[in-house]
Amino acid sequence: MAKSIRVMLVDDHDVVRTGLKSFLDTQEGLEVVAEASNGADAVTHALDTRPDVILMDITMPGMDGMEATRQLKTLCPNCLVLALTVHEDKEYFVQMLAAGASGYITKQAAAEELVSAIQTVAQGNVYLQPALARWLLEDYQRLSSQEPADPEESTPSEDFSIDLALLSQRELQVLELVAEGHTNKEMGESLGLSPKTIARHRERIMNKLNMHSRTELVKFAIRTGLIELD
Repeated sequence: MAKSIRVMLVDDHDVVRTGLKSFLDTQEGLEVVAEASNGADAVTHALDTRPDVILMDITMPGMDGMEATRQLKTLCPNCLVLALTVHEDKEYFVQMLAAGASGYITKQAAAEELVSAIQTVAQGNVYLQPALARWLLEDYQRLSSQEPADPEESTPSEDFSIDLALLSQRELQVLELVAEGHTNKEMGESLGLSPKTIARHRERIMNKLNMHSRTELVKFAIRTGLIELD
């Protein structure tokens, strides 16, 4: 029998935590093991219970979700943080990822999407809602089109075609879908592959390109022209 994903809920609203716990406890393979109403308590409880995934609100009294995430990445690196927030805002989105969150989903998301996000993060992958991932693409496209302030920071001789040549046609397809913000399940349905096969392709892509995050893959895909926004 597969091991359940151990989840901790962090939100300053009791009614939100109660609703989330009631829902998640009905989902096969998920188990709520701890709750906290602020960032400081989240760090303490995480160290005590070592959950697999922490659903982290952002704006809370005292220590907020961003600072709690930063501390957890140092004190409990195996505790993966999934931001669950009302904020559909680029600034919060980017700051939570920079703090070390493995995913970002809004409270407006469908219940089944939340379950999928938890499962994705627990597997060691990054989960970004497609609409929010598009913000990341837009930001990187804008940044990549700007001239560097210091000419010495420019890398005009960088030959991405060599890196692209390392990837198989299937890996290029997976990379494109990853950069567009699709989940493993969505990519699998699109390409006729299982989510596990997609995950293996992603791992090989990252190894070949010597990259360690979805953010790096997005930036690479834009710079090489593999994807572009309409």
